[in-house]
Amino acid sequence: MNYYQKLLGIALLAGSVAGLSGCDQAEKSAQSLLNQASETAKQAIDQGNKAAQQALNEANQALPRLQQEEKNTSEARNEETPREI
Repeated sequence: MNYYQKLLGIALLAGSVAGLSGCDQAEKSAQSLLNQASETAKQAIDQGNKAAQQALNEANQALPRLQQEEKNTSEARNEETPREI
């Protein structure tokens, strides 16, 4: 179950608890569930951000190598092409 499904489940449960009764205990339970949902959402965002940062770092590290490979390939093609006199 991913974070978004958990978040939705927690939010629905919180809404159900709050809707069942107006007593303090239900309100505290709902608040606790909403806090849990908030923390779960924060974790999902943090993990997504971490994955995006890692992908960006890997791409930045690979870029100079890829540029050099492209340059080498281009130079090799130019050397293989017969030149007109």
